[in-house]
Amino acid sequence: MAIVVYHHPFSRAANVVWMLEELEVPYELRYVDLMAGQQKSPEILALNPMGKLPIVVDGDAVVTESAAVALYLADRYAYGRLAPRVDDPARATYLRWSLFAPSVIEPGAMAKAAGWTYREGQAGWGSYDAMLKTMEHAIADRDYLLGSEFSMADVIFGGTVRYMIGFKMIEPRATLAAYAERLAARPALKRADARNAAVVEERGLRR
Repeated sequence: MAIVVYHHPFSRAANVVWMLEELEVPYELRYVDLMAGQQKSPEILALNPMGKLPIVVDGDAVVTESAAVALYLADRYAYGRLAPRVDDPARATYLRWSLFAPSVIEPGAMAKAAGWTYREGQAGWGSYDAMLKTMEHAIADRDYLLGSEFSMADVIFGGTVRYMIGFKMIEPRATLAAYAERLAARPALKRADARNAAVVEERGLRR
């Protein structure tokens, strides 16, 4: 049975396509018309009361939140390959950077863009400069977050880096830009980008 992804190419569901291409498992994209507010329909709210994407249905399992989707899929379909085993010390690094993306990079970049004023000690993402330095630290002197081995953490963390650089939400510092270029060269990401682009063309979408 194919995994079902409730999808729109301008949402975080686009990154789920990359996850699934890395896993090389069958999946179906089920288009959700965000412009028409379909994400707030009873069908979608029954799966995710937040009324947002991505939503992944895998048999009886329903998973939302992009990082959770990635961790679930890697453990289920690539455990020991794209997800370090629980007795592997690399699992700690894997989880650390997987959760850093949604809990620090996303709100930190949004705070910077919106000019929010706050005390650094009261915000979980700290300062913008510390965030960027930490991101550089995560991939300094290595190809991927775990060293030479690519993992699902790179899809979560790296997908966020690519998006933020692409929309000028973070500075394209040399270390981060080079990392994004390495990721862009991956065949699975190229296939995912093409799949998302095909939906954009098919639906006549414009940003």
